[in-house]
Amino acid sequence: MIALRGLTKRYGAKVVVDRLDMEVAPGRVTGFLGPNGAGKSTTMRMVLGLDHPSAGAALIGGRPYAALRHPMREVGALLDARAVHPGRTARNHLRALARSNGIPARRVDEVIDTVGLADAAGRRAGTFSLGMGQRLGIAAALLGDPEVLMFDEPVNGLDPDGVRWIRGLMRGLAAEGRTVFVSSHLMSEMQHTADHLVVIGRGRLIADAPIGEVIRRSSLNAVRVRSPHAEDLAGHLVRAGMHVVREDTGGLIVTGGTMADVGGAAHAAGIRVDELSPRTASLEQAYLELTASSVEYAAPAAEPAAAATGRARR
Repeated sequence: MIALRGLTKRYGAKVVVDRLDMEVAPGRVTGFLGPNGAGKSTTMRMVLGLDHPSAGAALIGGRPYAALRHPMREVGALLDARAVHPGRTARNHLRALARSNGIPARRVDEVIDTVGLADAAGRRAGTFSLGMGQRLGIAAALLGDPEVLMFDEPVNGLDPDGVRWIRGLMRGLAAEGRTVFVSSHLMSEMQHTADHLVVIGRGRLIADAPIGEVIRRSSLNAVRVRSPHAEDLAGHLVRAGMHVVREDTGGLIVTGGTMADVGGAAHAAGIRVDELSPRTASLEQAYLELTASSVEYAAPAAEPAAAATGRARR
């Protein structure tokens, strides 16, 4: 388990991580989300002892990283896949890590097979593509067969087959009872992979809940209803305090009420309903809504192409 207790990091007057209290439990994939500059990477670095907290503590199994006797056997991490000597082969890179951490040499070939690099194990890491480098970094994280695993943007550079593979790997590790903590900006992938979400913005905790609950909290969840008396029904729904948007196809999109609320209003008014179905927000929609006030590096609104390029159409 990873536990953060009032974890804080300041650089001068700037607070990058602000009193984070949370736990990353074993047996599930916990997604770590937040806008650029939210403090995700700094938080992960503090868990691994690479940055020192200004206050509070980051604990792995109840101890700080520096107190672990055999760190790679207890926690594996992928923060920067490029942190490999380019002249070393993939196999020799992993052999050096294994020897320096008291890990059996047989684990090298085991993790090479696990990540699909058997045919490239004799190649120098400097010749690897971005996706192959990611696989090598994941192999290094798995090398000590640790109970805690941390991945920062693990699908970066992977092709669709590689993305599906890493998704299955993370879920498989969690199913074994391990703690899996993964940071990503790919909302669609997190929706397929994570069981639980931790969302931060400007260094502060915004959400810490199962992924389904995060999505259910979104105000963008809606109900779609179709009726031969749509206009009449819309009036009843608005008077009941709901918001109604009319579709071009004649349906109504209703927010501010559940399906039971919409169906109840229709029944009370004696109006026939031909369709009543949920419209669930995506994780991306729920995430953008959650973090709307926490985006630190926002681009200006897009301008028309001609104005943006300084060229007027003739």
